[in-house]
Amino acid sequence: MSQALKIAVILSSTRPTRLADKPATWFLDFAKAQHPEIAFELVDLRDYDLPFFDEVASNAWAPSQSAEAVKWQKKVGEFDGYIFVTAEYNHSITGVLKNALDQAYVEWGKKPMGAVGYGGLGAGRAIEHLRAIAVELQMVPVRNAVHIGGGDFMAISPMGQNAEMSTIAPHIEGSAKALLDDIAWWGAATKAARG
Repeated sequence: MSQALKIAVILSSTRPTRLADKPATWFLDFAKAQHPEIAFELVDLRDYDLPFFDEVASNAWAPSQSAEAVKWQKKVGEFDGYIFVTAEYNHSITGVLKNALDQAYVEWGKKPMGAVGYGGLGAGRAIEHLRAIAVELQMVPVRNAVHIGGGDFMAISPMGQNAEMSTIAPHIEGSAKALLDDIAWWGAATKAARG
């Protein structure tokens, strides 16, 4: 087993007008600079044409029949941890993210997860919901998260000033560093335990 951690940064919205690309790209660059020993990869849910989950059971109990679901499971299985870049839709995560989470089970387990959230309240409610789902999938939710809310959200949003991420970077770099340190520690610990 390779010693280098491989962490997915998952874009959790597929809307044509999504904001996700802006914080995801910034976060990926920041992550690579903070932890060059970790291999970070951007994983876009747009690249997976997942059907609504309609398998006979989770892949913990029966092999998935959907070729797209199997493709997704293989991709998820490549990683030692996950950071979800998510909006907040009606106090929760995006529907497409919930579906993607449901399409795998075995692959998520015993690996850390964290989140970068954006929206009026920094996607705080969505991230808490995501953590609860992650526990059921046997992931290890980490304490720290990045919350882009309020004035920072309006600063980078097309509904506001549509500014670059550098405008708000000083406000979120501390939480981004804490999130990455959590993922690095828990990623190493869980990878050693799985090995």
